[in-house]
Amino acid sequence: MFERVLSFLRDLPAGASAHASTDDPRVAASALLYHVMNADGVRQDVEWERFKAVLSESYSISGAELEALAAAGERADNESIDLYAFTSVLKRHLDADGRKAFIGLMWEIVYADGELHELEDNTVWRVAELIGVERHDRVEARRKAAAQAPGARGTSSDE
Repeated sequence: MFERVLSFLRDLPAGASAHASTDDPRVAASALLYHVMNADGVRQDVEWERFKAVLSESYSISGAELEALAAAGERADNESIDLYAFTSVLKRHLDADGRKAFIGLMWEIVYADGELHELEDNTVWRVAELIGVERHDRVEARRKAAAQAPGARGTSSDE
């Protein structure tokens, strides 16, 4: 399943630039991943590095193209008033398995610092609801990410 979402993400149109649109699924994904990284109000270096690694792995990009996509996601998130603009784009472009895998990527970023903050948990919950990912799939993705994160702490309201 994870490979299917990576394959899909790699096949999306390239070239996230300063003029990238939030209608671009790559920018929408970057904005949501950036948003969850900042949900707790503290952006740690390990979270920023995981954010860029997820973008790089998902889209097979690096260097200037990676920096442009990260910046486009940051800019889009900072300019947005809600998550719907981004989630509606992903919902149109990802199948059910792809949406579940995307929630898994969000959890990877949440647990990059080894801690689950309630605002991060709430953000993933809202995104999952908006893109149609069932509670049990969201919880399972969280458990997997927590199990892979060294020294992960914090509990979800789902437990």
